[in-house]
Amino acid sequence: MQPTLLIIFGFTFIFFMTTLGASVVFLLKKTTNQKASNLLNGFTSGIMMSASIWSLIIPALETNTNSVFLKLLPAVCGIIFGGLFILILDKLIPEKKDNLNIGSTKRFAKLFTAITLHNIPEGLSVGFVFGIGAISGTNAMLISAVALSVGIGLQNTPEGAAVSLAYKAAGGTRKMAFLMGTLSGAVEPAFAIIGFFMASSLSCLQPWLLCFSAGAMIYVVCEEIIPDCKNEASPHFASCGFIMGFVLMMILDVCLG
Repeated sequence: MQPTLLIIFGFTFIFFMTTLGASVVFLLKKTTNQKASNLLNGFTSGIMMSASIWSLIIPALETNTNSVFLKLLPAVCGIIFGGLFILILDKLIPEKKDNLNIGSTKRFAKLFTAITLHNIPEGLSVGFVFGIGAISGTNAMLISAVALSVGIGLQNTPEGAAVSLAYKAAGGTRKMAFLMGTLSGAVEPAFAIIGFFMASSLSCLQPWLLCFSAGAMIYVVCEEIIPDCKNEASPHFASCGFIMGFVLMMILDVCLG
């Protein structure tokens, strides 16, 4: 296959798999009870927490340096800045009640923002590897880039499902839930293109971007999603959902990373 076709495939695949995951929302019944809502919220939390650890923080710590300080600096600062970003976003977005059972527009905006942020460094990573492959002109590097794209694309499937299912569990419509899930992955091909053309200068920014996204996701899980799993309404459903989401994302990251 020609290098150009491989690049187009890689950039398209990561978005397609997010859309595929978001389409799962059409398989749900018309009504969602509190137990199912807790299960879905827990599932979303598990995916986000697992992705933060395995997809973002650990890769950021695996930098090519022998200095512990230089390994920890972008990780610590990135996580803190990511959490602060969502905190500031919480203050800036006005409270506006809508048809979502879990509370407000601002709450879902934070969740959506966190997962979208998580997709930015993944898109950059795909574009970066393809860019290096194009610069080097070696088939081995392009094959590695395709493998990375496939792996991230497969990871995106449960993430797209998590966004759409969380919105549906909150009382939103199927169409809007699908749209939210799809839009959360739209940034990946866009930033893959950016990463492709900035391949020579992005490597130093990767750890910071990865951990910034991790901090944002962890903040949303702790501040918004977990508290939504009300104790009086079968809290063990949320715990089971969390474990399911965490393990699923961990398996995908370890096996396909």
